[in-house]
Amino acid sequence: MIITFYFMDLNRHCQLPEFDESKKRHVIDMINFLDHTINPLGMGCWPMGGAMYSGDQSLGYANADDNESIRTIHAALDGGITVFDTAAAYGAGHSERLLGKALAGNSEAVVITKIGIGIDEKTRQLSFELPVAKDALPAIDASLRRLDRERIDLILLHQNEMPIDQAVPVFDELETAVQSGKIGAYGWSTDYSDRTRALSDRTSFVAVEHAMNVFFDAPKIQSTVSDNQLTALIRSPLAMGLLSGKYGANDVLPKQDIRASGAPWMEYYTDGKANPDYLTSLDAIRELLMSDGRSIVQGALSWIWAKGGANIPIPGARTVEQIQGIAGTLAFGPLPQSAMTEIETLVPRDPDAEERPR
Repeated sequence: MIITFYFMDLNRHCQLPEFDESKKRHVIDMINFLDHTINPLGMGCWPMGGAMYSGDQSLGYANADDNESIRTIHAALDGGITVFDTAAAYGAGHSERLLGKALAGNSEAVVITKIGIGIDEKTRQLSFELPVAKDALPAIDASLRRLDRERIDLILLHQNEMPIDQAVPVFDELETAVQSGKIGAYGWSTDYSDRTRALSDRTSFVAVEHAMNVFFDAPKIQSTVSDNQLTALIRSPLAMGLLSGKYGANDVLPKQDIRASGAPWMEYYTDGKANPDYLTSLDAIRELLMSDGRSIVQGALSWIWAKGGANIPIPGARTVEQIQGIAGTLAFGPLPQSAMTEIETLVPRDPDAEERPR
């Protein structure tokens, strides 16, 4: 079972331009999402979770600082970001606890979390056995306690490849949670359009979280999202940090970094180094992403918006500097069509590629 997590360049993410208060002028259209009017940009809270493991394999990032994480959440709010995406698995519950502490008393924030991966908060071990229906409501209750909230806006099933027939009873329990007022709605964190389509006729199924970035445009699931009037929460919008532009061919990631793990789905990095094919693509489109004064990060996020009005990119962040640069994207809006068209001539695409976990 392959599970994907939010990841971005956490240690050297970007030396972004100093945040300018004038950048708070937003040119991106606000949208209605889960009974809130929001800017279509979120903050992924995996980086702040810190260490987590599957056996001896590290799945987290050890250099997270709790105080800086809380300051980062507050900086996100100051910059116009009100959507926060976490998971029970991130830090084996620690990310949820930090988010709950930072958002205490804030009714405007939209909180998204995920269930479906087993956690041991003491050892920070994760277990990936497929959940069964009876696990769902206790998992929601545990997330509510850690987040210190009476209601969670959106719950996602955190099992990318779970067979549909086994997932349906879990979603039945999520519907029960909607009716009882514990959650507002639900969705699936999956890269498969058939799984999205199978649940899309449910009124409370409103969103799918899937991988997408300028290197991979996810055409099949994007079409499914559009056809069924869902919202797409975009994970890995910065290609696990490669789109920070700060990794060269000779930079080597530490062994404890998940990007150095050699996992089969780890396409952006090979043997702990940035994949040279993606570096070549980035070099080809760098100036286009930086249209109108954007940073590379801001251009990558603007590309997501230009691909569809139902897209909410959810880049992860660990520091105030990172989230301020991300929030600055709101001052630019989608990439211009001329840049989008040229990017398509420069980035290799395989429209017939089979869907798989990313």
